[in-house]
Amino acid sequence: MTALLFGVGTDYAMLLLARYREELRVHEDRHEAMQTAVRRAVPAIAASAATVSIGLLCLTQADVGFNYTLGPAGAIAIVCGLAAMTTLFPAVLVILGRWVFWPHVPRAGAAVKNANHRLWDRVGGRISRRPRLVWIGSALVLTALALGSLGLTTGLDDEHLIVGKPGSIAGQEFLADHYPAGQSRPAEVISKADAAPAVAAALKGIDGVAEVAAPEKSTDGTLASTRAVLKDSPDSAAAARTVDRIRAAVHAVPGAEAQVGGPTAMAQEKTEAQAHDRKVVIPLVLAVVFLILVVLLRALVAPLLLMATVVLSYFAALGISWQLFQHVLGFPAVDIQVMLIGFLFLVALGVDYNIFLIHRIREEVGHRGHRAGVLSGLTSTGGVITSAGAVLAATFAALTTAPQVAFIEIGIVVAVGVLIDTFLVRSVLVPALALDVGRPFWWPGRPVGTDTAPPAAGEQTTPAAVPAGSRGGGV
Repeated sequence: MTALLFGVGTDYAMLLLARYREELRVHEDRHEAMQTAVRRAVPAIAASAATVSIGLLCLTQADVGFNYTLGPAGAIAIVCGLAAMTTLFPAVLVILGRWVFWPHVPRAGAAVKNANHRLWDRVGGRISRRPRLVWIGSALVLTALALGSLGLTTGLDDEHLIVGKPGSIAGQEFLADHYPAGQSRPAEVISKADAAPAVAAALKGIDGVAEVAAPEKSTDGTLASTRAVLKDSPDSAAAARTVDRIRAAVHAVPGAEAQVGGPTAMAQEKTEAQAHDRKVVIPLVLAVVFLILVVLLRALVAPLLLMATVVLSYFAALGISWQLFQHVLGFPAVDIQVMLIGFLFLVALGVDYNIFLIHRIREEVGHRGHRAGVLSGLTSTGGVITSAGAVLAATFAALTTAPQVAFIEIGIVVAVGVLIDTFLVRSVLVPALALDVGRPFWWPGRPVGTDTAPPAAGEQTTPAAVPAGSRGGGV
């Protein structure tokens, strides 16, 4: 939650700050400049916050407690960040005056001399020459990266939950060398007390069970606990198969009403719950994010294409990360939390940048026409989106300093995904798609003012010639 709040909150601040700087070159009064910046930037920022927070709330449909509690906590963090960045932050900027931008203080009427704009002019120009070749090539690169996730395995054993070898792991290995591997964490069968002897007898005949302790009755004498020491390590696949055999055997004991507990059984059910969460939450997140994009853009084609790019970006990040885990960090598997949490963060945050870019492009298209509007939107937002993406990636990369392997893996997956999304998907693939598809990109609606608001007198239609803050647009 901390990484999410600091990363996203900083993004919102950077986007508003960039727009305020543009408006200061148009308005003498900084109060008017901030009013205009807030009016034009906050709708996209609010839509982004709504997308992330509602996506997080989809986790309330999860069964795993970690997932369930992360949803509301993360959503609250996003709303708090949005409130601070759209009320307190603008007020502080206006109070402090223009000098906050020192040494490059923006002055009203000053020409825009921005190296970032020139860079993104050149990027847009190259994309516009062969947009179909560019987006197909980008998609093929992402697909090739996604192939790196082939063979990915989930579920870390106890030895690899924490970086290094703490005393508990060393002690467990020493124990396994001299006793049955499951000695310290046996399977436990709870049954009716009068059926406990039959349950114990059934356990003794099961392959994979090393020892069966005498049943222990509960204080009221109605239930009994029978412990079975497994031959294999409790976190191994062999132990899980043994527990399956235990369940089948004790459930067949008449009148026992037996239930199987213990670390191995709990791990099995946690894995099953995670599989349930992926099947339920991932489609729900995709549906919610798609609907928000449809409402925001008033289109169907653009949201479909944008969602496709986000999903492809996620699998590319997963492919790169899996190779890093295996061949650089030496992790044998991906923690069961990573697939869902990584997907949620990358889809929600990836759509963030889609919203910032497409909202601005849509406004520019309304004034300039489709091709010039796409290029102008890319030029205006390219610098701030890539900067915001770098900050967000660095924020999540800080999780790699944690000792828990699960946090390290989540940090790497999200950081890699954000960088891919920022520097390839949002900056190259999406503009190329928009240029190649043309006006049907906005079907069935169309940007307000398309072909009805010609450039002002003396204004050129190329994005390089137009100061980004001189028009009514989005972020």
